[in-house]
Amino acid sequence: MSVWKQMLLIVLLAGLAYGGFEVYQTHLAPQPQAEAPAGGARPVSVETARVERRLLQQTIEAVGTTRARRSIEIVPETDGRLVESRIRTGSRVAEGDVLARLDDTIQRADLAEAEAVLTEQQQTVERIRQLRQTNAVSQATEQEAVARLAEAIADRDRALRRLEDREITAPFSGVVGLTNYDPGARVTEGQVLTRLDDLSEVEVEFALPETVFAQVSTGQNLTARSAAFPDRAFTGAIAAVDSRIDPVSRAFRVRALIPNPDSTLPAGMFLSLTLVLAEHERLTVPEEAIIFQAAETYVFVPEDGIARRRIVTTGQRKDGMIAILSGLQPGEEVLVRGLQRVRDGSPITILHSDRDATADADQTAPEAPT
Repeated sequence: MSVWKQMLLIVLLAGLAYGGFEVYQTHLAPQPQAEAPAGGARPVSVETARVERRLLQQTIEAVGTTRARRSIEIVPETDGRLVESRIRTGSRVAEGDVLARLDDTIQRADLAEAEAVLTEQQQTVERIRQLRQTNAVSQATEQEAVARLAEAIADRDRALRRLEDREITAPFSGVVGLTNYDPGARVTEGQVLTRLDDLSEVEVEFALPETVFAQVSTGQNLTARSAAFPDRAFTGAIAAVDSRIDPVSRAFRVRALIPNPDSTLPAGMFLSLTLVLAEHERLTVPEEAIIFQAAETYVFVPEDGIARRRIVTTGQRKDGMIAILSGLQPGEEVLVRGLQRVRDGSPITILHSDRDATADADQTAPEAPT
């Protein structure tokens, strides 16, 4: 190959190499980064939240089953035929209301006979006492007549009680349950006609671990919820605390009373209970602001555009918030977003804070009418 051809080939190869370099620089090479600030590190975008005082409750949960404050079985105290029934399932009755009546024809006749005998004996005693004033009869005759009068009174009282037993009444106010007996049915003594429950208050018994025994006392409030009423909470109070702890379960029993004036809660219903053991006002921050590292717990606080590490002591957690026992003051701000790239002394740019959100809400809030 001649020298000129060799020179031409070298020139062509050089031109191709230069063109390829220009294409790479223009289209493929990474673009230079923006110049970093004077500190040398780029600011980290973060979000902050304010340290606030909140009332934190220490609670414990349990489960229990409702029981009527008073509950009895309505039974007849004698045998007989049911002639009237006023038992209406779910209805409210007052103390002394008649629930059912048994046939009382014979008992009324027995009472009439006993009252007649009593009247006769009373008249006999009166005559003998008049005769006794003139010594017409002996003292023994008078004493015998008085004894017969006492027997007549006892017979009258027994007949009256037998008649009263034919009428079944409510011993206290409450709600009656189901019945399987209609008028005309034959019932026997002790046969259950229905149940009567006093549901003005319901009693709930539940168990708590022995670790909270010293924190539970009568009068403490609790909240109960039922799956049957998901949008309603029932408030009650502890009525009694057992003095013994079960050595097997290491738990003790507690009884609470829940007002139930409209009889919403029936006996036997399952309830979820929440008992407030203590209440404390604490400084709180969102849980995501807390960083745990080895034996230290700390947060980052913004100071003049710089993130500063602050060691804190934490306490109770509740609803996504954590109590701060030391290390922070009310009104300070802590970093809650963008913590992955933050170090002590890192420059930061605050994108959003609770303080900004509060100011925006105040500006957009409608003015009150004058």
